[in-house]
Amino acid sequence: MFNPIGWFKPEIAQAHCDVPCGIYDPFSAKIAAQTVQKMVLRIQALAPADQNDAAARQDYVNKIARYVTVKEEHAEICKHELSVLWADYAWPNLRADFDLHGTFNAALKLAGRCKQTVDMAACEELVASVDNIAAAFWATKNVEYSDPNAAARYGS
Repeated sequence: MFNPIGWFKPEIAQAHCDVPCGIYDPFSAKIAAQTVQKMVLRIQALAPADQNDAAARQDYVNKIARYVTVKEEHAEICKHELSVLWADYAWPNLRADFDLHGTFNAALKLAGRCKQTVDMAACEELVASVDNIAAAFWATKNVEYSDPNAAARYGS
């Protein structure tokens, strides 16, 4: 029996539509940036393990591995979310004084630096950069940006 499907094998399609509904929000980039910042805080606060205590060493290794993994994953999420917002949002009525491309380029590089290092100053700068982008984004919708829950969400 003739089987036309056997002649060619359909491949699984890979596509990314980047929010076809047109709903954009820099909030997910902010959450990712704060997560990076929190992981750096935890890495810096983690006391070295007692080398004579195998359980303490293993606990330290597990924690540092998890913190670093989460930090790097969320730095990449932040980069992705910013890239989508930069490339796909139309940016209508953008403030004349806002350097769209320079601001996003700097924020993406900063997220990369936060991914590669354990630098709290860079993390704070990344969160501030995302806030700056969020303020510009919401201004295009005639909304004043604020994140009143940022400190509570970040916690101690």
